[in-house]
Amino acid sequence: MNHLIMKYSRPLTVAMLAIFAWVIYQRASRGWGEVATLAVAALAVWLLGTPLFIVLWPRITVGGFRRAILRRGLGDGPIPVNTLYATRGTSSASLAPGSVLATGTQDLLYLAGWLDLGPEPLLLHVPDLTGRYYSLQFTAPSDGANVAYVGTRATGSGAGDYLLTAPGWTGAVPGGTTHIPAPSRSLLVIGRVFVRDDADLDAAYALAKQIQVEPLR
Repeated sequence: MNHLIMKYSRPLTVAMLAIFAWVIYQRASRGWGEVATLAVAALAVWLLGTPLFIVLWPRITVGGFRRAILRRGLGDGPIPVNTLYATRGTSSASLAPGSVLATGTQDLLYLAGWLDLGPEPLLLHVPDLTGRYYSLQFTAPSDGANVAYVGTRATGSGAGDYLLTAPGWTGAVPGGTTHIPAPSRSLLVIGRVFVRDDADLDAAYALAKQIQVEPLR
């Protein structure tokens, strides 16, 4: 959805301004009292609509990611819940039309998944990516905030295990595992793994596929 809005932002803006100008013209032709009524109505809509937009838009956006991931995936079909899927190619041209990750970036492999931590915690395993940039971004669907990062800048590029838990979980964290408590039972995961060039693609993809989650046993 965001991708489409950005792509057609100019014609959409022009169309909305044209409609607004036409409405003002029609009201002004009936007298300036009509314009004043319209201005009061527009102010009321703005005062009420802005807070609603701020509250609801993150939910709508993350909900769109959820539906796209679970229904279409990243080009090779739906991605099951609690599964991380890595794209094989770097170019947006290799992704399905309308993909949530169609950014045009040529030096990154993308990963995506939708996690449900309600039934049980999930253990995230990351292989040794020393010398290679990567990042996993965890987003809460309630407000669209990024609640945690795992990656080169946040946790280093060495191998590691991370325990993802829902609110209220009180179990024991396994030794050598970093605990990431989530603010809600669901999380959107978007990951990126750097690719140096075409010759490096297979090596990067092999590492990206090793970034996976499994139930805590």
